[in-house]
Order: sequence, then structure tokens, then C-alpha cells
Amino acid sequence: MDSPTKEKTRRSFIKTSTAAAAVTATSIPRKSKAFEGGSEEIKVGLVGCGGKGTSDIRQVLGVGGKVKLWAMGDAFEKNAQNKFNQLSNDRNKEKMDCKDRVFSGIDAYRKVIDSGVDIVFLVTSPGFRPVHFDYAVNQGKHVFMQKPCAVDGRGCRMLLETNKKAKAKGLKVGVGFQRRHDARYIDTIKRIQDGAIGDVVSLRSYWDGNTPWTRPRKEGQTEMEYQIQNWYYFNWLCGDHIVEQHIHNLDVCNWVMGSYPEVAQGKGGCEVRNGPDTGETFDHHQVEYVYGPKWDGPSVRMHSSCRHIRGVFNSVSEHAHGSKGYAIISAGKIFDNDGKEIHRAQGRGSSEMAHKTAFIDAIRNNTEFNECDNGAMSSMTAIYGRMATYSGQLLKMDSCLNTKIDVFPYDADLDWDAAPPVLPDKNRNYKRPVPGQTKVI
Repeated sequence: MDSPTKEKTRRSFIKTSTAAAAVTATSIPRKSKAFEGGSEEIKVGLVGCGGKGTSDIRQVLGVGGKVKLWAMGDAFEKNAQNKFNQLSNDRNKEKMDCKDRVFSGIDAYRKVIDSGVDIVFLVTSPGFRPVHFDYAVNQGKHVFMQKPCAVDGRGCRMLLETNKKAKAKGLKVGVGFQRRHDARYIDTIKRIQDGAIGDVVSLRSYWDGNTPWTRPRKEGQTEMEYQIQNWYYFNWLCGDHIVEQHIHNLDVCNWVMGSYPEVAQGKGGCEVRNGPDTGETFDHHQVEYVYGPKWDGPSVRMHSSCRHIRGVFNSVSEHAHGSKGYAIISAGKIFDNDGKEIHRAQGRGSSEMAHKTAFIDAIRNNTEFNECDNGAMSSMTAIYGRMATYSGQLLKMDSCLNTKIDVFPYDADLDWDAAPPVLPDKNRNYKRPVPGQTKVI
């Protein structure tokens, strides 16, 4: 079994309340000279040693210049050590300087952030993101955090408040929406915004794909350990796949509109992925978002679909319909109303590499780089879409952002033996939301 750290943190897993996350904010100069021109070494920390975190580190170490991995940490000791071993044999192994700073335990984020890093990558399961971000900003660290940035309204409110401190300190904040750094997306969306398809009248977004991984229960494993290892299937950790995955497509539509939808209604359920040890999330969601204050008004609508079902039609794409034409945004293609292709965006490098390069360049040159507010609001777009499908109600974003019902247990003292927010029955089945019955506000 992937056993957690044997340190004292077993009985003091994490104090997740906002009060515990907040420490006295140390002021740092708005203009930092330490990294100008790449003359000084940038020390990077990684919190969350999964596949995505490892990928992010490979990219940032490949940016060029003096960048090194200074510390890394994961809830599970085996995960942290395995990823350290992988990276130590990678193409940028000479930039590894964290042999004595490989941490484990749920307080590993504090150990990484307090180890002397300049930047921290936050790549744990997203429920923890607002707490980790707050601690990093209070400690004066630049942050790159993966999407989604939260799993509920309270988490998004925390992000927006913490980001005020980040801006005041001149900290750089990146959020893992790599499409915003993809040359084809940038070109296509600029053309749409410049009128290539006329007035945008509707949008469509899809992340319809297969069911992701699951990890079987192991002998001696506590329920908390099981859920954190299978975080994708629990809302307090993941937010459901409409939040964790489909958020990319929703963010693209928000980018096209230059705003966020104000009203949503939807439907969803778990048609195929059910039975013991399948968690509490849905396997499909369909949401109608309205970029305007009224559901029955003349505003632009975005039709959103995401599902995790094998053997059916799949699509990961975004589309915009206008008064003069149509765009397949994800393919970089624009058509007129007769179906004639009038533009095809060129070039496709690594958008993730471009994103990391822009982030590091902003730190070195002390230029503006802060993606947190959009990260919080696009996260909220996905979150209140989930709230609409779970409840079956017509919802307003503002009400959902300010809901008093938390999904993540911010005010709980948790440890490996503690009960998670949701528990299975004797047959290892978890209670799923029921539209018409589940309360979200």
C-alpha cells in the first residue's frame, strides 16, 4: 500500500480553515531585482507529485536559464519518492537539487513552500487549491496552479481575496489554461472577436470521453486514504469532471465572450458508471449557460456537454456560431454561412511550454502576469454548472458564488483516520446527488 508519511502529521492531517491558512502576510518589494535578465537562479517547488505535476516540472526545467527543482512534496511518501527518481533520470537531471527536500504528508505543501523556493507549482487534487494558494501568497511565493482552482463557491471567494494580496505584492500567478497560450486558439479567437463570423449568437463546448483511472482498495487502507487516491470520483477533492476536465472548454467560451455566463440550467446523472467503489460523481452533464441576466432573454447561450462513457461518440472541442459564419475554435477553422472555409490558423507548438516560458519570463523581467481572477471565475463557471445539474434548478452565478453550502471541509481537522465528508454504505456505494432533491444554495 502507498502508505502516508509516518511523521506526526498522521494525527494532524491538515487544518483547512481559512483562519489556519492565513498567516501574517510578509511584504515583498513590488519590483524584484533577483531574477532580472535570468542572472539569478530560480528555485522551483512542486506540491503534488502526480503525472500532471511531473509534466509541469519537466516543462519549467526546460524553459532555459537558471531554473532548478529545489523541493517537492506529495501526500504519499511513495509518490514523492517515485517522481523524484523519475525526474532524477530525466533530460534535465542536472537541474534537480532536491534530494534532501522530498517531503510527504498532507502538510508537505507547507514544507515545500517554506524550503526556500521562489516559485511553487500547486498540482494536488483541486479541493486543496485555495488553502495552498493562500499559504504560498502569504509566504511571498510566485504561484503556478493547475486548473480547476477550487471545487465550490467558498473556494472561489478565497481565491479572489487571496489574489488581492498577490497583486499587492507583485507576485506572478499562472493558471493551467494552456489553450490561452496556443497560437491557433489565440489567432482564431482574435478573429472571432474582430468580427470574422459576425455577431456571436451561440457557442458549443464538449469534453465527451472515456472514464478515467480508478485505484482499487487495499488492505489496511483507511477511507481517507482511499478517497484521496481516488480523488477524481469525490466532489470535495475533484468537483466532478465538469469542473476538473470540461473547465478547459468552458474557459475557451468565456474567452470568446470576454465575460462569464450569469445564468445556467442543466441535467445530468450516472447512467453507466455505478456500483461499489464508483464514488459520488456523475458520468454525464449537459448545461445551458446564458451570457446575460435572464434565462428567457435574448442573450448568447453556450451549450455544454461532458461525459465519461465508453463506446459512444466522443468530442473534445469548442464551436462558435455567428451571424456571418461559424468557427471550429479547437481546429482553428472559420467558415462563412455557405460552409466555405475562409481561414485556417497556422502553427501549433507546445502551448504548455509556451505558457511556462511566459510565466518564467514575467518573473525574470518583473512584467505583469496574473491569471488567478480568470482562473477563479472560469472555475466558478464549471462549479455552478455542476450545481445546476445536481439540483435540477435554474441558477444564477452570483448566488452560487456566495452559497453557504461548502463542498470542501475548510473548517475540519482532518487526519488519515478521520471520516471524509462522504462515506460509503456497507456495500461500498456512495450516495449521489438527486436532481429535485439535492440542495446547493
